[in-house]
Amino acid sequence: MTQKLAVIAIGGNSLIKDKQHQSVEDQYDAAYETAGHIAKMIQGGWNVAVAHGNGPQVGFILRRSELARHELHEVPLDVCGADSQGAIGYALQQSLQNHFLDMGISHPVATIVTQTEVSANDPAFKNPTKPIGSFMDEEEAMVRRERDQWDVVEDAGRGWRRVVASPLPVRIVEEPSVRALIEAGHIVVTVGGGGIPVVADEQGHLRGIAAVIDKDFASSLLATRLGADTFIISTAVEKVALNFGKPDQQWLDRVTLAEAKQYLAEGKHFAKGSMAPKIQAIINFLEAGGTHAIVTDPANIARALAGETGTHFTA
Repeated sequence: MTQKLAVIAIGGNSLIKDKQHQSVEDQYDAAYETAGHIAKMIQGGWNVAVAHGNGPQVGFILRRSELARHELHEVPLDVCGADSQGAIGYALQQSLQNHFLDMGISHPVATIVTQTEVSANDPAFKNPTKPIGSFMDEEEAMVRRERDQWDVVEDAGRGWRRVVASPLPVRIVEEPSVRALIEAGHIVVTVGGGGIPVVADEQGHLRGIAAVIDKDFASSLLATRLGADTFIISTAVEKVALNFGKPDQQWLDRVTLAEAKQYLAEGKHFAKGSMAPKIQAIINFLEAGGTHAIVTDPANIARALAGETGTHFTA
């Protein structure tokens, strides 16, 4: 592979900009805009594997399934993940293809419906914390717990929610296919939503499970396995900050692995549900042999790659 390879994980803001723009058409428009920034880096000589989040989309699929359950079967969580990978992949690959056409360049693009293996013994399964699906009253929650073996919790007086585990990814099942396509010059959309969570039995047979895999952790693992030159996390901010939103907020330009670990360990700079897992994913990538990672927003991807903005992490 002669081209430089980047694995880029795009966040929810790349697909849904706000609560007023959540329709399929709105999501396609957002995907098209994000794809334009990725197309520019490809035009600049990069080969790219694109990962993406899918939380809201899976939520929509689950909600439709719940509303229609008096007429149709409900859709399991792992299948919701597969559905969302196909739909989001379709929007991203078509958007990239159209940008390439306008740029006068030729690059094949493919989406791979990707499974991510997790350990059945992951400690997360003993303490499921990720809420999914709609709110329920207590009576329905107890029925679901008894009949469907759901884990349910009361959510701050707003009702009951189902919760599932968020185990760590240990293997990207379709990695050989992703690698083969990238080496053949394809742009690949993969590990959507962190991948469809699966576990293996003693013979190696896979089955889907109800879980949520952090897409940044899965993207970090993919970047490590592919030997990516750069791992990019595209999110809502141009740079990472210490003490974000506080009077002593400090934007970061360059961060070493040791500094990243120190900032994360201090526990006061990065929110647990947003920036903290992104920093941990970058730490994982650098500790596994990666040399360069970037956090920035979609509009500044090209400038960040040129060293003009973004927060750059090095080993």
